[in-house]
Amino acid sequence: MDVSVVIPVYRDRQALERMLTALAALDPQPSEVVVVDGGSEPDIEALCAGSGCRYLASRACRGDQMDRGARAASNELLWFLHADNTPRPDSIAVIRAHMGTGTVGGWFRFVFERERCWQARLLAFLINLRARIGTPYGDQGLFMRRDAYRQAGGFPPRALFEEPPLVKRLRKSGRFAPVTAALGVSARRWKRDGWFRRSVRNRALALAYILRRSPDDLARRYFRPG
Repeated sequence: MDVSVVIPVYRDRQALERMLTALAALDPQPSEVVVVDGGSEPDIEALCAGSGCRYLASRACRGDQMDRGARAASNELLWFLHADNTPRPDSIAVIRAHMGTGTVGGWFRFVFERERCWQARLLAFLINLRARIGTPYGDQGLFMRRDAYRQAGGFPPRALFEEPPLVKRLRKSGRFAPVTAALGVSARRWKRDGWFRRSVRNRALALAYILRRSPDDLARRYFRPG
């Protein structure tokens, strides 16, 4: 089963460069890497060309970006990553083994990359618990069969909370379950904003989404500076 990696990016060349370096170290390698740039930046396009990745320009909307990448991908399995992720070298083998059990897809265990403080460990535990009883989000490396993705309707055109509708439909179509293997996530935004300040803000947005606030309105709050 060949794997296409889809990475949405927006004005984050340094994180993407680190991600592409990590992908180059995977064994086995993905058959295809599709980068969908919401900022249409020439330096990101040049980075992709130098790394052998496919580059697509898109409007700055993560749901749109990931759906466009999925539709352009040519392989049976789709693996969605964020630029802040750091995959382990055996990640492709983990995905293939998991898909061989008859699942429609899954996600990885969340860990903060190179962070071992108690705040990082506690938040990672809570994030993984939330993913099991609720919804795993994009930074947990969602992967699935391409036909299951299409049948579930793909990612909706949202800049935030694009995952819940897709995950809900995937769970209805078959077993969508986590793997025990970890996927690293950069802690830079948590350290910048404060470990618990950022987490409380994220949970407040999630509660507002559950209470049916517009995802577009919530995205404007989420991406607002400060």
